[in-house]
Amino acid sequence: MTGLPYDTIAIPNGWDRGGLPAWTYHSQALFDLERDQLFLTHWQVVGHVGNIPAAGDWLSFDMLGERAVIMRGQDGVVRAFHNLCRHRGARVVDGSKGHCKGAIVCPFHGWVYNLDGSLRGAARPSSFGELKREDFGLKPIEMEMFQGFIFIRFKPGPQPSVSELLAPYETDFAAYGLEKLLPARNLDWTAELPVNWKSVRDVDNEGYHVALAHPGLQELYGRTYRDLHLKDGLSVSIGWFDEGAARGWSVKNYARISPPRPDLPLHLQKAWTYYGLFPNAVFAVTPEGAQFYQEIPLGPGRTRLSGRMYRWPNESRATRLARYLAFRIDRFTSAEDQQLSIWSNESMKSEAFEGFHLSDLEYGLRRHHDGLRKLMPVMTLPAEPSDRPLPRANEELICQSTASF
Repeated sequence: MTGLPYDTIAIPNGWDRGGLPAWTYHSQALFDLERDQLFLTHWQVVGHVGNIPAAGDWLSFDMLGERAVIMRGQDGVVRAFHNLCRHRGARVVDGSKGHCKGAIVCPFHGWVYNLDGSLRGAARPSSFGELKREDFGLKPIEMEMFQGFIFIRFKPGPQPSVSELLAPYETDFAAYGLEKLLPARNLDWTAELPVNWKSVRDVDNEGYHVALAHPGLQELYGRTYRDLHLKDGLSVSIGWFDEGAARGWSVKNYARISPPRPDLPLHLQKAWTYYGLFPNAVFAVTPEGAQFYQEIPLGPGRTRLSGRMYRWPNESRATRLARYLAFRIDRFTSAEDQQLSIWSNESMKSEAFEGFHLSDLEYGLRRHHDGLRKLMPVMTLPAEPSDRPLPRANEELICQSTASF
């Protein structure tokens, strides 16, 4: 396939084929720095407007001690708030998703909030003396939407607005009609792994391993698969399938059943496309549906993987069956990647591990590491600082870098 509509970044000659040092995969101090300098300051995808179609519908999202609730108000507007009551900080909603009929009622003491986050009233208000309701609404969180997907950011950060950041994806997302997606029933998934989040992303950021580690994907599109590197930490990975000599039941039948999509641009027809968002999310789109998945760090050696899956409105029986078969293929692929992540992470504590030596086909992994180093230059050090606190060492390196310009 030629003529792909992406402004790609070429792999430079003589690039450094090393990766992050092993200590960065099991340091508690670095993990704490990643929390403050990376995850809370970068956009996180939390769902799609199709997940909350009615007033009072909500989604929750937890990350590293921060809690969010995203809710559609009576006016139809989607808003994001910190999921904590202004009285004592209890969760005002519990679970991953749900519905509030007419108001949000804190389960601790019964403070009541309107669906737009404003405080309707406190339980036994006379016991608080003078309480100005306008001062005690749920605290808002920065939120943006792009082609139906909902993004939040807990703290201001270096990334531009979502619409500017994801502009290279806009034509493809609009061609697919992602804004019209509906949630696929009972197909949201989570898995918890005893690994650092970067080990998961390292596996997912390169296609060098596909030929051997993913026999299903290799049969489906392996000979056509390619990774494309875009600006601002974005990437597009794409492969095209066709009816052929596949032996696996799911792959063989998927390629045969998947309905044609002549409405799509040529480069998206019969394509499985993965759109990466730094630092920890991927949108995966096939002719039958879409999903996003991401790594939620829980600790230096613990990560939750999660994904939400979607379908097209008014899908045909053939599309529904093809979507099911695509899910089967993806399920096996995910299990294979999870095992690779565990093996990779284990090596980071071995004295025999001497670092990465990357192929050109793994340049996406290197770009991700470069993005992390740019934000946290302490990751350039071969060993964790022992003579001063890690945040201080990081600030000194930032100051040195700034002074060199």
